[in-house]
Amino acid sequence: MVSFSKKTITLGVTLSAALVAYGALAQAPVVSANGGGELEQRIVVLERIVKSRTEMQHRLQTQLDNMQMEVDQLRGAVEVNTNELQKVLERQRELYLEIDKRVEALKQDGVLANTSVSTGGGEATSVPTTPAVSVPTQTPQAGEDEAYESAVNLILKSREYDKAVPAFKSFIERFPNSSYAPNAHYWLGQLLFNQQNWSEASEQFNIVANRFSDSAKRPDALLKLGVIAERTGDTTSAKALLQQVVNEYPDSSAKRLAESRLNNL
Repeated sequence: MVSFSKKTITLGVTLSAALVAYGALAQAPVVSANGGGELEQRIVVLERIVKSRTEMQHRLQTQLDNMQMEVDQLRGAVEVNTNELQKVLERQRELYLEIDKRVEALKQDGVLANTSVSTGGGEATSVPTTPAVSVPTQTPQAGEDEAYESAVNLILKSREYDKAVPAFKSFIERFPNSSYAPNAHYWLGQLLFNQQNWSEASEQFNIVANRFSDSAKRPDALLKLGVIAERTGDTTSAKALLQQVVNEYPDSSAKRLAESRLNNL
């Protein structure tokens, strides 16, 4: 009986010691073999890498936006020059037609006189002479042409973007049905886009996309609507608009930009 008690006591002491040791072990902090600070250092390094990549992506996006603005400005310059060339050619054609009409009218009225010119054989040959024809002067077109070019030049020449916004708004208000209307809405949308005025910029681009479906500016307007949707967090709409550009304008420069953005969404 005594032997049993001793064994019991001995077993109890052993169990108590084991429990104490287990408790001490459970409370001890876990430290890696390489030191507890190594994991924190790795986290710090990873955070720096992520931050650096984010900043780089932001810079690249800013550069892309600036390049897009420059491309738009170059397109605008080409557009203005093309328009000027077309007007010159049209004026020349009208001038030639007017001269022909006047000459024909003079011939029919018998106004043209014949003068005798002596030839080498002493005979006189009748040569018609044409009286001086006054060339009609072309007065420069005022109104919408002048207002549109003035607004565009605020962007392309003087780069007064703040003044260009009210200039285009005034043009649209005065000439809502002008042939320049889709371009004016697009330029206004681009200026508002650069100001990050997403709501008003979307309104202008939507007008180009929906009201002027045959305009050459429509693919770029749809692209800008997709970019605005992306930047305002509407990823679903952004994907739909960018895909619309890819599907409807496969040969445009806007399609390549849309594909690039789709790959990053």
